[in-house]
Amino acid sequence: MATAKNATPDMTQMMKDMMSAFPVDTAAMEDSFKTAATLNEKLSHVAIEAAEKSTELQSKWMKDMLTKMGEMTKAKSEPADYAKAMTDFASAQAEVTAEHMAAFAEIAKKVQMDTVELMMAAGKDFSEDASAAMKKATSDMTTAAKKASTAAK
Repeated sequence: MATAKNATPDMTQMMKDMMSAFPVDTAAMEDSFKTAATLNEKLSHVAIEAAEKSTELQSKWMKDMLTKMGEMTKAKSEPADYAKAMTDFASAQAEVTAEHMAAFAEIAKKVQMDTVELMMAAGKDFSEDASAAMKKATSDMTTAAKKASTAAK
């Protein structure tokens, strides 16, 4: 027959008692996940918008080039006109290339600025979420410790 000294302690019940004495509030974690999801949504919007603008710019560039190429390939009456058409095409392409590269740079610059702005705002939001969670956890722990202390007396 087992005596009280030799009885195995019920660890499951001890863990349940301990966990109920120190409740965990998941609202802070939910807020953090919501903040992260909102940030991801905004970053996705920035990336999609940049892709749309880049695609439109690339399409316009290609259409312009094909139009100018069509002009270059038209039949000419003089052989020298072919050389002139080729020179005009190359010159126009060089100019248009510089313009389009500058436009691509503006798109990239806007993406960079929007991303930095979002990251700064998100850092502030995450910091506020973490601070609120720590304050709540500290308050809950203090209250639970006071209850446990009172119950032990």
